[in-house]
Amino acid sequence: MKIEASDFSAAVLAWYRRHGRRDLPWQRPDPYAVWISEIMLQQTQVGTVIPYYQRFMAAFPSVLELAAAEEDQVLHHWSGLGYYARARNLHRAARVIVEEHGGEFPREFEQVLALPGIGESTAGAILSLALGQKHAILDGNVKRVLARVFRVEGWPGHARVRKRLWQLARALTPDHEVAAYNQAMMDLGATVCTRTRPACDRCPVKSLCEACRDDCIHDFPGRRPRRELPQRSVQMLMVCNEHGEVLLEKRPAAGLWGGLWSFPELDMEADPQDWLMQQAWSPAQICNLASRRHSFSHFHLQIHPRLILLKKGGCRVLDGDARVWYNPREEQMRGLSAPVQQLLRELQRTTI
Repeated sequence: MKIEASDFSAAVLAWYRRHGRRDLPWQRPDPYAVWISEIMLQQTQVGTVIPYYQRFMAAFPSVLELAAAEEDQVLHHWSGLGYYARARNLHRAARVIVEEHGGEFPREFEQVLALPGIGESTAGAILSLALGQKHAILDGNVKRVLARVFRVEGWPGHARVRKRLWQLARALTPDHEVAAYNQAMMDLGATVCTRTRPACDRCPVKSLCEACRDDCIHDFPGRRPRRELPQRSVQMLMVCNEHGEVLLEKRPAAGLWGGLWSFPELDMEADPQDWLMQQAWSPAQICNLASRRHSFSHFHLQIHPRLILLKKGGCRVLDGDARVWYNPREEQMRGLSAPVQQLLRELQRTTI
């Protein structure tokens, strides 16, 4: 069945006028606001993003404030949202915008695409949603809709499949009402053509959908090839001084939880006592907290927390900027990963 692009876009736009989401906080003609939301929405659902977005925009209402902020401030407002490279790239891009574009978010597609952390779909979304420019988008929701309607075989992560989906996305994007159409496609995937239990009876393109016609909707899009994720294990040392403060170390900018503050880590074979001797610190007590697992996209991390209470007067003043004594009862502008935040909350309820 040949599907006319005009029929497809007309059906999607008509549905959007009746059922589309128009109350999202970033839905305004402001490229900066849309940019922040698009980066936060990468691999994160709208319901999770909204409170983070509101706090982030209150702290950094323009690209100038974001560029002027310290990295720790930016990571602090991102803490718990995950995929922290997104926050670091936002910060880097803001400084590029100030240095190379006079603090004005660029309006040209190639200029936006050149910013750190921005790919083709994100650049298209920013310029179409904020400024109405004609650019196709291909986020996860759009991929799912197109893969089902046109029965595109295979996992969208494969180059061949991705190329076909981009061809469809570009061909279907209308010349007019581009912002409404792109928002409609994202809304359609998020609220109707969902990954599980899609509401096909409410879909505006059901009559055009090849997967629905052939009763194989759940076969599309193709699944990522299964692979067993490796597991790593680490000891996290929660070292507490006599004032109830806990030692945090700043992680390297590159790598896992880059730029965030975390507890000192040891391999499972290492002895915390040896590490404490190297610091010239004397422990009054060491106890183990319940282990827990934190999963990343490419491995599982098994965390084994060791709670260490130092003897009174048994710790020296810290040198340099990469270590701090952190008071968990006082909020500080420091980026913390989700496991560290959880352990700090447990620490406030723990007596040793």
